Amino acid sequence: MRKTDDKVTDRFGLSLVIAGPAVLLTLYFTVPFDLFGPDRPVFGWVSFGVGLAVLAGLLLREIRRELLGLPGRPTLMIVLLICLTLVVFAATYYGLAKAPGQFNGLATRVDALYFTVITMSTVGYGDISPVGQEARMVVMLQILYTLVFLTAGATSITRRMRGRFVERTGKGSGR
Repeated sequence: MRKTDDKVTDRFGLSLVIAGPAVLLTLYFTVPFDLFGPDRPVFGWVSFGVGLAVLAGLLLREIRRELLGLPGRPTLMIVLLICLTLVVFAATYYGLAKAPGQFNGLATRVDALYFTVITMSTVGYGDISPVGQEARMVVMLQILYTLVFLTAGATSITRRMRGRFVERTGKGSGR
């Protein structure tokens, strides 16, 4: 019975890993962001701050669950939370770009998502650049957020996968 349960949960988890980001991207490209931007700066900044704080708390909880081997789907949740983080930053950049003097080269949602991924991966092509103080602050925050929270999440997943590999194969890491 255990093997059947594992197969069912593995399929469910795989479905969530595929469907979760697809749903997030669909929402990102279809939900109007009229509530955010230069017309409602207080609401936008409060939403951004609360959203990041909630994401950080959820990531820390799932990282803890992953490292302690607690039941549930911490690996899946970490992946989905990383995707949600991308969407939150992209939406923020898109809202900021509506204000004059914040960004050069960022005009669409695709531009904002592209800039978010490029910033998160630390590639930085230079085709889009933050020029306003608010935009630069958010970019710095994204870099710090990525270094602290997302790196910790990815590291916990890698550690868990390495442990499972050793457990299943009996082979150590060779260190």
